[in-house]
Amino acid sequence: MLYSTFFPEAFPALALAHFVALLSPGQDFFLIIGHSIRHRLKGSRFICLGIALGNAIYIAIAILGWTRIRDNNSLFMIISMLGAAYLFWIGIHLLKSQKNEDRLEIQETLTPSAFKQLTLGLNSALLNPKNALFYMSLMVVILGNSITITQQITCGVWMSLAVLLWDLLVASVIGLHQVQMRLSQSVHLIERGAGMVLIFFGMALFVDYLR
Repeated sequence: MLYSTFFPEAFPALALAHFVALLSPGQDFFLIIGHSIRHRLKGSRFICLGIALGNAIYIAIAILGWTRIRDNNSLFMIISMLGAAYLFWIGIHLLKSQKNEDRLEIQETLTPSAFKQLTLGLNSALLNPKNALFYMSLMVVILGNSITITQQITCGVWMSLAVLLWDLLVASVIGLHQVQMRLSQSVHLIERGAGMVLIFFGMALFVDYLR
């Protein structure tokens, strides 16, 4: 009885579909990779938190009624173009990465502040309005119209926590000393690769709305 109060019958299907989506690398994933390879978990954990908060905001918007914003073509386009420009900015920054034999020895002094990390993660999530479309589609298609507001909130909290824990896991694995040692000679190449992927996502956004 308590379970059905907070979780709808379709919750297992929702959780599975959401987790499968997390396994598909997107712009947030490559942002985390680009920073955790350079600054380990200490320099990327608040990026993970910012991304989770951004997803939580879009989940809340989906619950409250994303349709109204989605149908405002001008607003949706502005957010999308800002997101594309933001991805270009991060991507170009990562493309400038240079090989440094001693990088693993000096990372601690170069770690971004918690505020900067949080801002990077939050902006990355919020400037991708397709996140909201994804959550709206997920909740409408799988959960249907009979779901209660309590069940919606429970599902939203679950998905936000899943995003946070998954991103922290990715950052933690990349930040492991053994992984860092194996990647020490190719850190700059990985950063450049992440930068190219982020620029590709930005270009895809521009092309999508200029067609």
